[in-house]
Amino acid sequence: MELVEEKLDEHHLDEREVVDVVVRFAGDSGDGMQLTGSNFTLATALYGNDLSTFPDFPAEIRAPVGATFGVSAFQIYFGSEDVTTAGDALDVLVAMNPAALTTNLANVVDGGLIIADRGAFTAKNLAKASYGANPLDDGSLAGYRLLDIDISSQVLAAVEPFGLGHKASLRCKNMWTLGLVMWLFDRDRGATITSLETKFSNKPEIAKANIAALNAGHAFGETAELPSGIHVYRVPKAQSAPGIYRNVTGTQALAWGLLAGTELADIDMLFASYPITPASSLLHELSRHGDFRVSAFQAEDEIAAICTAIGASFAGSLGVTSSAGPGIALKSEGMSLAIATELPLVIVDTQRGGPSTGLPTKTEQSDLDMALYGRHGDTPLPVIAPATPPECFDMAREAVRLAIRYMTPVMLLSDGYLANAAERWKIPQVEDFKRIPVKYAENAADFSPSNRDSATLARTWARPGTPGMEHRIGGIESNYDTGDISYDPANHQKMTDLRVGKVAGIADDMPLQGVDLGNDVGKLAVVGWGSTYGAIHQGVKRARLEGLDVAHIHVRYLNPLPRNLGELLRRFDAILIPEMNTGQFARLLRAEYLLDAESLSKVSGQPFKIGEILAAIHCEFRQLEAAS
Repeated sequence: MELVEEKLDEHHLDEREVVDVVVRFAGDSGDGMQLTGSNFTLATALYGNDLSTFPDFPAEIRAPVGATFGVSAFQIYFGSEDVTTAGDALDVLVAMNPAALTTNLANVVDGGLIIADRGAFTAKNLAKASYGANPLDDGSLAGYRLLDIDISSQVLAAVEPFGLGHKASLRCKNMWTLGLVMWLFDRDRGATITSLETKFSNKPEIAKANIAALNAGHAFGETAELPSGIHVYRVPKAQSAPGIYRNVTGTQALAWGLLAGTELADIDMLFASYPITPASSLLHELSRHGDFRVSAFQAEDEIAAICTAIGASFAGSLGVTSSAGPGIALKSEGMSLAIATELPLVIVDTQRGGPSTGLPTKTEQSDLDMALYGRHGDTPLPVIAPATPPECFDMAREAVRLAIRYMTPVMLLSDGYLANAAERWKIPQVEDFKRIPVKYAENAADFSPSNRDSATLARTWARPGTPGMEHRIGGIESNYDTGDISYDPANHQKMTDLRVGKVAGIADDMPLQGVDLGNDVGKLAVVGWGSTYGAIHQGVKRARLEGLDVAHIHVRYLNPLPRNLGELLRRFDAILIPEMNTGQFARLLRAEYLLDAESLSKVSGQPFKIGEILAAIHCEFRQLEAAS
């Protein structure tokens, strides 16, 4: 939190203006932290701050109350300048119980503000969090500004008129806390009140109780005699280009990008999927949009899902399927079938921590090797990866374009962080989008399933039922000239070369690789892909402010790689590649371009922090200085 100024308002309350703030709401999975964070995010966006969020879910559906492994958290970083990550150290921690405090305290800045629910710091909950003494009383939090309130008793008093009962009344604790934090940052409660009235329209007493709790928390901040050092913080609005903005998660942007792509192609979409964390939310989102040309289908398993999508593509629609790591492994044979039949297909992989069941609710980038090579035979397919939640919209449209234009499956790599994180998105103008042409075979006289476009090498797409275009395609190798089954060795060589060449040729239809921040020649390039964008961008930005000659290069096209990428990387003395795996992209670039690239690996289930990137940059420059 960067301090700008200090002043007094008409109530003589100390106020401070800051450039940016990191706030984290944490509590039991049943404490409503995600709802609290989402409402605070909405109020912050309406205020006009730039922002980025990070919902952090426990893996258990409902962990024991008070358990450290059951802590659910929602983090938001907002400010008056560009915000591309959910932030590092916490300026404000809202801890609804001892488990939330002990699991997050190490991330709070010295002198940071801790808001704790004293009512939840019972002997039972303290023992579950391995506290021998109450940290609110033993002086261990002396290095922080502590605001401990018996929120439970405050809430019970606020909602008593509505007769909800003790248990139901305590469910309003999150709204009371939200009201207090809204007072702390001068946020407007109007949108939250409207949201509560809509959410509980069939239960008006619940809506009224939650609104009363929200207002009571805000009033507490206004009227209570708070400890010294508790301030109202004002964060100036961000400077934004004119336009209409909204918050968007990566999942929402992906869904809308797929819908936009099929609208631009004037084609129906079948989205076939099987539930798996964290990919299920894409199925949920698309199932809400039946007014568009999409049918959402929940299959009985992963294999059925991808085969259903392939069937839709064979019938002339666009098949789309999605999953996370374990499910993608199950889909691998289906992907090979789609490659062999040369049908358009979009596969969305929302990566999570592995191997096996691994860390279902945590983020990772460890499916890159599987996306590139995880199929039997030589079966390449295009692999692309968005860098931010808003960019998921554009890359989803690009996946649709590539699949249709080249008659090939396309893998789009998202991850748990991108899927759940939210950022501000400037809604684009529809007229700025280019149409995606779909070419079905029309002339039965010269039809053959082996006919190809001379430029793209894409096989002709004939819809079943078209008179004179009856044909058979399948997983057995086909004859290059006729499309019939063929076991001829020379033909198999020719068909394999064709499939490899078709994907390699897509590089001619991709933008050249640019530099996201900095110069296109220099001492150090930090190269990333996927959701590491935000942390790398901020780390490089801060390093450049220190006068270091460093650039940020972010790769969105992973197979084939951009034509000029190797030449661009050779302009730098050193290459640093941060990624949330054990160095898969670093190994790819070393093999492809024979570069001495340094890998920065992180596989903790958490995204990179800005400080980690900045520390690695400093280390690289120390090595460069030592070498010179």
